[in-house]
Amino acid sequence: MAAGAILSNLKLDCKKVKVRFERKVINTGLDKFGAFIGEHAQIGCNAVLNPGSIIGKESFVYPCVNFRGYLPPNSIVKL
Repeated sequence: MAAGAILSNLKLDCKKVKVRFERKVINTGLDKFGAFIGEHAQIGCNAVLNPGSIIGKESFVYPCVNFRGYLPPNSIVKL
């Protein structure tokens, strides 16, 4: 994780955190839940991962990206 990256773990609407994985939505039943980050994944400077995000192994989240959801392994997300 690079400088200034943020892992948000609490939803603004105070509802339970749900995780979207592939085509499924899983209710965690938790008020606070950050992110799963796979091995060798890289999170860029000032990127934000919203509650319940899943970052697959060896994936890249570029700097300043606001990400929510599931990023498959070996993927890139950028502005």
